[in-house]
Amino acid sequence: MQMKKSRGIAILLIIVLAAGFLGYLSAFGIGSDEFGSAKDIKLGLDLAGGVSITYETTEPHPSSEDMSDTVFKLQKRVETYSTEAAVYQEGENRINIEIPGVTDANEILEDLGKPGSLTIQTSEGEVILQGTDIKDAQPASQQDELGNRETVVVLTLTDEAKDSFAEYTANHIGDNLPIVYDGNVISNPTVQSAITGGEATITGMDSYEEAEELAAIIRIGGLKLELQELRSNVVGAQLGEEAIRTSLLAAAIGFAIVCVFMIIVYRIPGLAASIALILYVGIILGLLNAFQITLTLPGIAGIILSIGMAVDANVIIFARIREEITAGKTVRSAIKVGFEKALSAIVDGNITTLIAALVLSLMGTGSVKGFAYTLALGIVVSMFTALIITKYLVNAFYAIGVQNENFYGRGKERTTINFLGKQAICFTISIIVIIGGFVFLGLNKTTTGNVLNFSLEFMGGTSTNVTFNEDMSIQDIDANVKPVIEGITNDAAIQTQKVTDTNQVIIKTRTLTLDEREALYAALEENFDVDTTLITTESISSTISSEMQRDAVISVIIATICMLIYIWFRFKDIRFAGSAVLALLHDVLVVLAFYAVAKVSVGNTFIACMLTIVGYSINATIVIFDRIRENMAETKKADLQEIVNRSITQTLTRSIYTSFTTFVMVAVLFILGVSSIREFALPLMVGIICGAYSSVCITGALWYVMKTKSGTKKA
Repeated sequence: MQMKKSRGIAILLIIVLAAGFLGYLSAFGIGSDEFGSAKDIKLGLDLAGGVSITYETTEPHPSSEDMSDTVFKLQKRVETYSTEAAVYQEGENRINIEIPGVTDANEILEDLGKPGSLTIQTSEGEVILQGTDIKDAQPASQQDELGNRETVVVLTLTDEAKDSFAEYTANHIGDNLPIVYDGNVISNPTVQSAITGGEATITGMDSYEEAEELAAIIRIGGLKLELQELRSNVVGAQLGEEAIRTSLLAAAIGFAIVCVFMIIVYRIPGLAASIALILYVGIILGLLNAFQITLTLPGIAGIILSIGMAVDANVIIFARIREEITAGKTVRSAIKVGFEKALSAIVDGNITTLIAALVLSLMGTGSVKGFAYTLALGIVVSMFTALIITKYLVNAFYAIGVQNENFYGRGKERTTINFLGKQAICFTISIIVIIGGFVFLGLNKTTTGNVLNFSLEFMGGTSTNVTFNEDMSIQDIDANVKPVIEGITNDAAIQTQKVTDTNQVIIKTRTLTLDEREALYAALEENFDVDTTLITTESISSTISSEMQRDAVISVIIATICMLIYIWFRFKDIRFAGSAVLALLHDVLVVLAFYAVAKVSVGNTFIACMLTIVGYSINATIVIFDRIRENMAETKKADLQEIVNRSITQTLTRSIYTSFTTFVMVAVLFILGVSSIREFALPLMVGIICGAYSSVCITGALWYVMKTKSGTKKA
């Protein structure tokens, strides 16, 4: 007994010290360079700024197809610097590249080289292929002749080039074909056989990262347009320091509320969960530093979701412990059985969401990839803290003598609620809301020309370069300049960037009419005595290109299919998977309806918001399905409707508590945040409420309808 007590004290000390160390590390860092501190995390353009480079095509009037192709290939290239890099068209023949987290424009320019200057040559220097003859280049993995996996780069040639290349390689097997970019040989592959079919493979890569880098360089070297640098400068954050400060304050307040709530409701287990959550935050911040992940608003959405899932895991565990105590088990036995029974729901819910995150990280681009990285990281850490750290802490508290069941609580006997009896009402409400959303989409299309209030990230807009008479600080821009602009545009989706070491500020808004431009010039002159002759404006394309939108849609579809297959496999019933996907679609459509009705700006965070709702929805669904599966196995002769109602009732507390804690985190962000942050937080709050409603009122009912319609009315 004394040994167990000593072991419990040791575990508590180790974990508390670890939490304290990680907290100190996050706040202050270590050493003179403050290694590991939260302020060293790479932040995106929206939060910290970076380098802006503008290229101009050597051809004065390029076609829109060539410009679109060039923008997309440059996007793929600069993503090697940051997943949050943005590339968009400016004016007729300019392309702007914005790369967060860096401050040396010359280094980026030198590294990028000269776009459009790639050739494939003979060993004597004769050009066989131009870069424009290469349609695409992608890293891949394949088996070599010995059956081992190797990383390669696959080149896809244009239809015009593949026949001549096939003929040449057939006559020159064994020769080297240097790939020359910007005057340097970047790869020197050997012709091993005739390359027919228009697809060539470069082997000999030491790592996937090396293959990815080579493929990206080949893509940029194969641009249809030749570019020349027009200007480069360092720009400040789009959202400004005030947005960052209030977001951090909101996160701290929301986190504190969640911890206090957990301790009040769950007592000793709640205290253990709070300590584990502090560890979670410290580990996440450390890993963001270690992996050099660029953090943006979509990334913050991923972290908020993973914190919600970490709290959810603890709520599931503690509810199980209380159920076991109520059933007559000792506290020690209840702790053991509680963790065991909660395991399947936690693992299935987290793995389902993790599958989606991995697919999005592999196939998505831009903000989708950044969201996926932080979500995947958060899920792994949340499972570790909930299933390992919390378990050790609860057992340690018990070992040192905190053994009275009053410290752990008892579950309340709940009368089973007839949720399925209200399914017709719930289905009707949902259908009306969704149809109403489509009606508003149509009305918006009729009145404004767009189904949603698309911001400049989707629709493009106007970039206005203003030279002020003094060096405006970020705080001054946020407090004084933005309200003036918003008064003219009637749109909170305004991005401002301060050009370092100048008095210039770049203002990006939706596309302004001629009258609005004149009004803006007049307002700037009246309020800030700006010389209007120095103001320049350019039309800019969307930063979220059609290709990026396509990649996002395809990756979400594939992620949904993968989640469906996993649920089908785990629950041995396609109806579980089908109803889960329908519930997920329900939540997405309801939030889309909110966007349509409220006319909230649809920008870069829209995709992250929808992905957060998908992850939140599927996790809530899995919890109920896990309880239905368990109850069906334990009471084989019970009526199916009774099983579903009882399962939803048993998980009702979990649904309420998890939704409340996640909602609090986002609500504080909404209350304290600047206008652009509120536009990000508001749809998330709607999504959380909708996810709670659908998990309780829709999910189980959908499965029951599918089950009974197929002729199976008994468990």
